[in-house]
Amino acid sequence: MYSGRTGERLDMIYWIEGEYIGDAIREITHFMRDWRNNKTMDIDLRTVDIMAAAHNLMDVNEPYMLLSGYRSPETNAMLRSRSSGVAKNSRHMRGQAADLRLASRSVNQMARAAAACRAGGVGRYSRSNFVHMDCGPVRSWGS
Repeated sequence: MYSGRTGERLDMIYWIEGEYIGDAIREITHFMRDWRNNKTMDIDLRTVDIMAAAHNLMDVNEPYMLLSGYRSPETNAMLRSRSSGVAKNSRHMRGQAADLRLASRSVNQMARAAAACRAGGVGRYSRSNFVHMDCGPVRSWGS
């Protein structure tokens, strides 16, 4: 995974034989921070698992581009003031969501892979070329 905003790259194994690796989880939390103010929140590992499972289903070597992971309430409010597509109680503010892009896969391909996991929310944002994945109730939206 790499950040479209900070240019950072994160390639790691975060889970081995049924156990999460603490150092890797701390790096994921830092990597998925609110880059606007450097605030962090523990990332819900169910979201990371959905991201990994969808990535595996797509059989790609290219890392995700992370557009948005954790969002502080201040950042979420700012984004809401600019776009009607930002939820007031976004799962991003709970560390439970990620907005992702792959150059080699379409929004529809990514969304189908995430939906196949049957494990959370999947939003298609075709005009902005990204897919939202979260660990909330199974649901989908967008085009």
